[in-house]
Amino acid sequence: MKYDFTTCVLRNGGHSVKWEEMKQKNPEVQKGIVPLSVADMEFVTAPEIVGGLQEYVGREALGYTQATDAYFSAVVSWMKKRHGWDIQKEWIVPAPGVVASLGIAVSALTQPGDGVVIMTPVYYPFYMVVKYTGRSLQENALKETGKGYEIDFDDLEKKLSDPNNKMLILCSPHNPVGRVWTRAELLRVGELCEKYGAVVVADEIHHDLVMPGYEHTVFTQAKETFADFSVICTAPSKTFNLAGMQTSNIIIKNKEMREKFEKAKLATGIFELNALGYEACRIAYTQCGAWLDELVHVIDENRGFVEAFLQENLPKIKAARLEGTYLQWLDLRGYGIPHLELERMMTQAQLFFDEGYIFGKAGEGFERLNLACPKSVLKSALERLERVLRK
Repeated sequence: MKYDFTTCVLRNGGHSVKWEEMKQKNPEVQKGIVPLSVADMEFVTAPEIVGGLQEYVGREALGYTQATDAYFSAVVSWMKKRHGWDIQKEWIVPAPGVVASLGIAVSALTQPGDGVVIMTPVYYPFYMVVKYTGRSLQENALKETGKGYEIDFDDLEKKLSDPNNKMLILCSPHNPVGRVWTRAELLRVGELCEKYGAVVVADEIHHDLVMPGYEHTVFTQAKETFADFSVICTAPSKTFNLAGMQTSNIIIKNKEMREKFEKAKLATGIFELNALGYEACRIAYTQCGAWLDELVHVIDENRGFVEAFLQENLPKIKAARLEGTYLQWLDLRGYGIPHLELERMMTQAQLFFDEGYIFGKAGEGFERLNLACPKSVLKSALERLERVLRK
């Protein structure tokens, strides 16, 4: 491989969210223990991004900076090249993050008291942006199949047919269960939303992280008319480990919806993004495609390693087939351990995954394992997991 995916970046100097959370959970954590929780990577940053930002900082002032034509061109080109999606510059609304954009979209496109549907278990900020904006949370629970998860379309239609429910927040690919929804599934979702007049806000932040043998379909690519009632949230943050740059590309074709979103964004005091975020996005989308290709290969190898390890050593743990994201959803319910006791055991064993219950009640007894790390780190964590469960 051309790029370095074996060096683990140790971030215990007080600036990493998940490393600090690990120390708060266990102040006596041993040196060398790596948290595999929050969804950022333990890999060296793509050298093109590092070198490009160094050159940029040496050349430019870092005052208020607006989105450049080069930034917009990079986003348009990336969506076309990677996803076969033709978009226009005017559809792109730069925002400081996908989570922030979910909250802005809820505020802009629904009213207090309106119902917002989410497919659970799901990324925990989905719950927050609904509850904290005074909307009514409507859970469309995914169906477990024994091999993974499917959408419960009967329940989804029941929820959407209620005229009080005005929006669906769609996670695609789905975090934490790792599904890459098929075009047929997305078509069915979209046609239900179209039938009952629900807005769709699609969190597609993991859309570049799809395992071999699977294909991501942009929600609006499933059917042309879906763009009339959709907000598509994208970003380079998960793809290139740039979450700290707080830059996302929110794509809204419908002009009226886009103007409402932009006004709600301004109402929060958000005007421009940080200068380095625009530039990091531009560099990533124009120079780092080869790095991403290698990354996906590494994640898929780690997926296979986890599956083989569990089958041989911990067969009671069921791993949902990872189709997309780098987040492996592990079912530990076969051990019959209450979820809070499981969390205590994990902390004592110096295992720092994301506890399944934070993704909703349906996640109790599960753990979310971050695979975006060198295989040596993953192997060490799985061996500790085996020791604590064998006890």
